[in-house]
Amino acid sequence: MTDSHKQQLETQLWNIADELRGKMTADEFRDYILGFIFYKYLSEKFCLYANDLLKDEFDKKYFELDENKQKDVIEAIRENAVSSLWYFLLPSELFSEISKKWNNNSQNSDSNFILDDLVKILRNIEISTMGTDSEDDFNNLFADLDLSSHKLGKTVEQKNILISKILSHLDKIDFALENTDIDVLWDAYEYLIGQFAAGAGKKAWEFYTPQEVSTILAKLVTTDKKTLKSVYDPTCGSGSLLLRVKKQVQKVGEFFGQEMNTTTYNLARMNMILHWVHFSEFDIKNGDTLEHPEHRGKKFEAIVANPPFSAKWSANPIHSQDERFASYGKLAPSSKADFAFVQHMISHLADNGTMTVVLPHGVLFRGSSEWVIRKYLIENRNYLDAVIWLPANIFYGTSIPTCILVFKKCRKEDENILFIDASNHFEKAKNQNRITPVHIEKIVETYQKREEIEKYSYLATLDEVKENDYNLNIPRYVDTFEEEEPVNLDDVATRLQEIEQEGKHIDKTIQGFCDELGIKSPF
Repeated sequence: MTDSHKQQLETQLWNIADELRGKMTADEFRDYILGFIFYKYLSEKFCLYANDLLKDEFDKKYFELDENKQKDVIEAIRENAVSSLWYFLLPSELFSEISKKWNNNSQNSDSNFILDDLVKILRNIEISTMGTDSEDDFNNLFADLDLSSHKLGKTVEQKNILISKILSHLDKIDFALENTDIDVLWDAYEYLIGQFAAGAGKKAWEFYTPQEVSTILAKLVTTDKKTLKSVYDPTCGSGSLLLRVKKQVQKVGEFFGQEMNTTTYNLARMNMILHWVHFSEFDIKNGDTLEHPEHRGKKFEAIVANPPFSAKWSANPIHSQDERFASYGKLAPSSKADFAFVQHMISHLADNGTMTVVLPHGVLFRGSSEWVIRKYLIENRNYLDAVIWLPANIFYGTSIPTCILVFKKCRKEDENILFIDASNHFEKAKNQNRITPVHIEKIVETYQKREEIEKYSYLATLDEVKENDYNLNIPRYVDTFEEEEPVNLDDVATRLQEIEQEGKHIDKTIQGFCDELGIKSPF
């Protein structure tokens, strides 16, 4: 994407954000905007497909077809589209036509056609997939795009005006779907989510993984890989981390994920389709991963995750019989599910696979059952491959220090564990710290080369980790201590004498002022 194109994109997106800022939270905004972007994407993709079918026999574009006089042509396009694109849109249902309709009737303040039309169109998209292989992936896809919400306005007129403005701004963005070398959709989504997460407060980090962290996870998990059979995210959110992995390799065979929040689950399915992932190549489930896992028995070549930090879970004793947790002898504490997610992910990791997960720093040294789990993973299984300490304050809405753990099942018995201290390698930004591309590459290159760098990385033997009682706190392994310059005590004594003389001079001056004013001296 050229700088000019990117600037135009950000201008229109900022206008959209400005329309909605203050009306809803960041995650609510995300739900609406991705829904509208998805509708525009489906329209543009369908239009390209239909125009291609029409080019040889008709001197018309799809949106120019008369729905009353050319029903046979439209029906033929429907049959082809449902089998190839998985859905169908009438000419009058295209995003561009709805936006055009608003522009032509914007003075009609009594009309509620925008709401009526949109509700009908989004429902028709879902209906068009019924009875096809894509039905499950489109079912209730727009259920959380609540166009009747009071957040969009108190009256129908206010809702119409706001939605129409959003559609108008989006209509000015060229998604450039014909150019596979750029990804305007990705840039649009990431920009908008970043803008709103910056002002979302303490909840932002629960749904948004900074691009820099996602990139590190994706690069580490794809080390020495050009293709992947499968990638899995047990807390996939809107699917962006899965798609970040897709960007790092030539091909990913299948995408798997699970998300507890129903709205976010719908966004994940949208996000897959937005990025040209065929419905047969992704399997995203809705549900609580720890309590009700949906992909039992499956093994994945790559696993990535940013689970909710120190979330609560049941820790029900019945889980002690679950194959995911049974061999450890302990369950993660109910107040902190971090290691429960690790155990779950380990159970799904293929023998030749790599797993990267970002967690709160406390998992490195907390005791009790978490110590037991850490010890088991290292001493009994030898799965831990690397520990990377990230800078504090890199997540929106929280300054909690975090780390990345890398796990492999194919490590050799005597293989060491790489510790990287990247906690001081960041760029100070306005609201939070930022890991730059240079910092990212240093982390990734150090991991890939498994090299020791003074005050940055260290290769610890398993015996060393054992000697530290399986405490993985990085300062135990990476020495970042900076020696202070030696102090000359003679110089210090001389300076103290000078300060004492200066003090006596000041006291004398104050005494003189007091005498002149005829007041009592403090000395």
